Amino acid sequence: MKQSEVRESSVADLQEELSKSRKAYSDLKMAHAVSPLENPIQLRVVRKSIARIATELTKREQQQ
Repeated sequence: MKQSEVRESSVADLQEELSKSRKAYSDLKMAHAVSPLENPIQLRVVRKSIARIATELTKREQQQ
């Protein structure tokens, strides 16, 4: 997810996307451990997406 998409999303959507992204990341890590991924940069992209979403959720919690 891009940062602009993260800012526009609701808290419920962000929490759902965070759980999906964490699942996708763990699946990618397992697949990469068994046999190398064709594009290992996917791991970095998903990890950064997780960080963006988690940061936005924390920011919204602190504002309340």
